[in-house]
Amino acid sequence: MAGQARCEAMSGEDFIVPSRPAPKVNPSELPSWLIEEDDDFLVFDKPGWLVCHPSKDGPWSSLVGAVREWRGLETMHLVSRLDRETSGIILIAKNVAAASASQTAMERRWVTKTYYTILKGELKEPVQVDQPLGPDETSKVVVKTAVREGPGTSPSATFFEPVLSGNGYTLVRVQPHTGRKHQIRAHALWLGRPVVGDKLYGGDDSLYLEFVEHGWTDRLEKTLEMKRQALHAARLEFKSPLLTRTFRAPLAADMRQFILSKMNIAEADLDAALAVG
Repeated sequence: MAGQARCEAMSGEDFIVPSRPAPKVNPSELPSWLIEEDDDFLVFDKPGWLVCHPSKDGPWSSLVGAVREWRGLETMHLVSRLDRETSGIILIAKNVAAASASQTAMERRWVTKTYYTILKGELKEPVQVDQPLGPDETSKVVVKTAVREGPGTSPSATFFEPVLSGNGYTLVRVQPHTGRKHQIRAHALWLGRPVVGDKLYGGDDSLYLEFVEHGWTDRLEKTLEMKRQALHAARLEFKSPLLTRTFRAPLAADMRQFILSKMNIAEADLDAALAVG
């Protein structure tokens, strides 16, 4: 892929590596991702390697496609979305009324979204980033977002709260107050504390382009340290006239292992910190 990396999926970054087929959901594993279910919603803990939306590679290559095959549901409404390499809560409404209530709450910002991420470097104090985001006009990667001024930008706000630090990394609790593309990752880069494992915002453009062209390489292993971006959607809290409810997903296993091994955080300390959030 010469010159530019162009991505087709709706999330803006759900690329397919040309030399390998897209990963598929194992039907036997899918039920274990279901956190909660009632008459209105299915709540999944999406792994950090799977797209949400149906793709050209068949139903088992996306979460929505796999769920439709598994449950045989004629009607499903995807309420929340995550990029391929972001793990955590995905909310699917099973009927029109639930979809309307939850999607209206999203649109009117009656929802508090909480993420956990691991940043390179030490973030010592909570910080609110109020910086506009727009297409990165200096990047070879056309889907990349950057903090900048001028036409084509949108107001963007993200709150970063450090939770635990160790060995040059910080576990951070994040609440985006706007919903721009790649907002958390772009604002983390602006802070000088990029997300661990982020191929697009964790270094120069060559990392992302190298992955698209060649897959996971020794250079990516040394530079990024995780095979996907350390970003996890942990909580969705709805506070609207029609929906007052909180959904939670436990911290992803790969992020947990990084914190315990690379940051040298004791398991009891990690559990205590996560319990607060």
